[in-house]
Amino acid sequence: MVATLSADALRHLRHNQGMTTTPTTPVDIDWSTLGFSYIRTDLRYLSRWKDGAWDAGTLTEDNVLHISEGSTALHYGQQCFEGLKAYRTKDGSIHIFRPDQNAARMRRSCRRLLMPEISDEQFIGAVKQVVQANERFIPPYGTGGSLYIRPYVIGVGDNIGVRSAPEFLFGVFCLPVGPYFKGGLTPQNFIVSDYDRAAPNGTGAAKVGGNYAASLMPGQQAKQTVIEGRHFADAIYLDPETHTKIEEVGAANFYAVTRDGRFVTPRSPSILASITKYSLLYLAEHRLNMPVEEGDVYIDRLDGYTEAGACGTAAVITPIGGIQYGDEFHVFYSETEAGPVTRRLYDELVGIQYGDVEAPEGWIVKI
Repeated sequence: MVATLSADALRHLRHNQGMTTTPTTPVDIDWSTLGFSYIRTDLRYLSRWKDGAWDAGTLTEDNVLHISEGSTALHYGQQCFEGLKAYRTKDGSIHIFRPDQNAARMRRSCRRLLMPEISDEQFIGAVKQVVQANERFIPPYGTGGSLYIRPYVIGVGDNIGVRSAPEFLFGVFCLPVGPYFKGGLTPQNFIVSDYDRAAPNGTGAAKVGGNYAASLMPGQQAKQTVIEGRHFADAIYLDPETHTKIEEVGAANFYAVTRDGRFVTPRSPSILASITKYSLLYLAEHRLNMPVEEGDVYIDRLDGYTEAGACGTAAVITPIGGIQYGDEFHVFYSETEAGPVTRRLYDELVGIQYGDVEAPEGWIVKI
């Protein structure tokens, strides 16, 4: 069983590790300039799977993993991860956004890579412990920042053959972050890549490192490309089977608004099921009263959409100003302003996360 630590237990842990900080000790961070980069926080969670079971796990100050040189995570990519956030609300409380959905997606990723699954109880309990232990790093309400939480599972232990690992580590760490794309709700331009993010029947639907490794070069090429003075934030990936339909936008999901007012997101077995995307589908239908659908978004039919965007835990919602496809550049609503549907969805989603808008049942876990 993994539960939130009591205040006494947390003080005892910090004392045993020789730490002089407390969860309320101020940190030397300029919240107004906070970006999306690694910042070491106080404590992180680690649990080991061995002999058929996960142990209870522990919090540790050590941010360096000590694993075998034969670990399957190093040689064969046997690993997966998640990303979710905690938010400081106006009244000073802490909200974690939909951690049960991240737990469920991590189990799907673990099954795909033959790794032992993490229960909701252990996953959410570990996340709560890490957030509570690093409370001083949660950006204050009103700064636009949040506490990014990164759970992961990796195959470890002495091994050399292509097989599932003899042991596994489940870890959770966190860090304060600002916007993933600079400028907040400012439209970004993207360019269609010739590369595939994932194979048609591969691991595209799992949140595994190999998918992101495959995106590094096309992402870099997109950011280095300049066409008629335009710069691009990242690459857009088409479906790997026909190269005719939009699948993902960099490390985020894609959405669009049709001319007749429907909210559309791509459907494909090689797309990672974004928790943010499914939250937006729900909000578009139930809060904005829009028809919603998951379906094909053909790259040569962009004229049928009035708005488009990228969405995900890190990106939240990033409006897409335009898409470069070959020699053609298609502008959606504007290259400088977010469209009205995008702005309403952003205000609704972010309002829920920061506690300013009533959340659908079960979306918020409070600490």
